[in-house]
Amino acid sequence: MLYGTYAFGLTSISLAILLLLAIAIALIFRLRNERKAAQHSRGGEEQFRTLAEAIPQVVWTAGPDGRTTYINHQWYEITGMSPPEGLGEGWLETVHPDDRDICAQKWQQCLRSGRTFEIEYRLRDATGGYRWQLDRAVPLLDGAGAVREWFGTCTDIEEQKQNQQILERLIQERTEELADANTKLQEEMHEKDLVRREFDQRNEAIMLELTERSHRATLLASMGQLLQSCITREEALAAAIGFAPKIFPHRRGAVILLNPAGKLAEVAGSWSDCQLPVSAFEPSGCWALRTGQPHIVLAGDTTAPCAHADGVKHSYLCVPILAQGQTMGILHIQTTDQAPHLEGAEVSSKATFAGQLGLSISNIRLRDALRSQSIRDVLTGLYNRRYLEEALEREIRRAVRAEQCLGILMLDLDHFKKCNDTYGHDAGDAVLRETAGLLSRSIRAEDVVCRYGGEEFVVILPTADLNAARMRAERIRARLRELTVVHNGQSLGVITASVGVAALPEHGVSTQELISAADAALYQAKREGRDRVVAARPRATAENANAAVAG
Repeated sequence: MLYGTYAFGLTSISLAILLLLAIAIALIFRLRNERKAAQHSRGGEEQFRTLAEAIPQVVWTAGPDGRTTYINHQWYEITGMSPPEGLGEGWLETVHPDDRDICAQKWQQCLRSGRTFEIEYRLRDATGGYRWQLDRAVPLLDGAGAVREWFGTCTDIEEQKQNQQILERLIQERTEELADANTKLQEEMHEKDLVRREFDQRNEAIMLELTERSHRATLLASMGQLLQSCITREEALAAAIGFAPKIFPHRRGAVILLNPAGKLAEVAGSWSDCQLPVSAFEPSGCWALRTGQPHIVLAGDTTAPCAHADGVKHSYLCVPILAQGQTMGILHIQTTDQAPHLEGAEVSSKATFAGQLGLSISNIRLRDALRSQSIRDVLTGLYNRRYLEEALEREIRRAVRAEQCLGILMLDLDHFKKCNDTYGHDAGDAVLRETAGLLSRSIRAEDVVCRYGGEEFVVILPTADLNAARMRAERIRARLRELTVVHNGQSLGVITASVGVAALPEHGVSTQELISAADAALYQAKREGRDRVVAARPRATAENANAAVAG
């Protein structure tokens, strides 16, 4: 009966407000039509404003651009503002900061679409507090169907909001009363019913635990499948850290990985606002890394805390991330205020999580190593000929699409065979390594340098035209002459090179055309005496020369 009476009262209030609003809108529309029929006469405007001022609601108008042109006195009484404050876009200043952007966006959308504007927001009153309002505006169209003006009303719904909260509180109180009565009734039940209920509760708890374990196992399996499809360490970390709060909803944690040298442990990612005092530390700072076994530290226990968790107040667990007998880092788990207890049984699922992540990272490292071996020259560390073809094809497509230039340098060490015959192949290898190092230091980040074969190297120069490529080649040739290579305590003499230069589009727009042009220029440099740079002839000139030779 309490709820029925209250709900009836709330409904009556709402109907009264809506009825008042409907009457006000009807009167306003009627007056607006009369004003339009009077062709905006001064008397019609004054009559409209007189009626608008008499309505116990906020009434406002705005132009087609959305800027407020009129607000009745109710606005100023509610907000404490003074005319003409609130006109234009000034009304937005009284909207609650949390509601302002949404309100402005909705208003702009309605201005563009011509649809009715309707929104609830909090309005600052004269006391500095905020009250809920229902703001609604409709467009008034001219004969051509264009918006001539906007007419709107603003209704205080603060009491409705409060009444709704009161009703919810009453429902809650009644629910609590019923719960108390039910508890008392249960306490009066026979001992047999109590035992049976406790038994059912235990069964329910067991079922809940089994369900949670099943759900966790399903998530771990899904994560494992996803991790095996990751091709970069970053992808694997993102997947693991994304799954972690779902698999361990009442835990926060971090993934900490050893750097390639194994001398430093670094925080690679975390979830649920896990707090650690340092982002990197020596491996000896974690007992799990020292022992290779999971390590639990309960809150307040000073027996064997990890240095990297110094200052952590909650219990925590460190689980080594292992794969193929190699330690890659640790999975660090912390308890929360909602679930402060850390049980030894939790180690199993955390170890599974760490194992799947470790296996994924290990596979990625293996794939990266195999990939590197397939595209890198073993002796020099430069990209090999296979990668050159891929990179050059890619850069040609990019240059053609962007209508940019592309330079190609083909470099061959002069008298390299003589160096090998004189000093031995080890000395020749030293020359190749030093040359590769110089080329790597002489290029931009976007350039690509490859060992083409033997003592030949190719440099790809994105965005470089023929003149720029030739200048780059001259600098490399000059620096190469200054290179000193010492093998077994003996200098191997001056290193010189012949360089052929080609560019896109002068010498072609395909890999074969550019390589052939650069190669031809290289052999011309050899014929002209070596230790020089020669630019390839344009295609038309080269074709005419070849035709003349053939004739």
